[in-house]
Amino acid sequence: MVGIISWIVVGLIAGLLAKFLLPGDYPGGLILTTIIGMAGGVVGGILIGVLGGAGATGFNVWSILVATLGASILLFVYRLLTGDQRRV
Repeated sequence: MVGIISWIVVGLIAGLLAKFLLPGDYPGGLILTTIIGMAGGVVGGILIGVLGGAGATGFNVWSILVATLGASILLFVYRLLTGDQRRV
């Protein structure tokens, strides 16, 4: 149960940081931001794993950074797919 809660908290923090780093008009509120951050943890973990590092490893600063990287990539791809080129 603690693992699920930590993924939710890491996802929320990462999603908020990614939206701060890439400001713009995005759909959804707090729940979608958390989901983007959690998915970002998976994307960032895969990317860092391919590069030979450790992905998201729990509730720590490294995991938040990895998840933020992945969430930022997801937001960037979202902008490319929706045609919002104003701030890319």
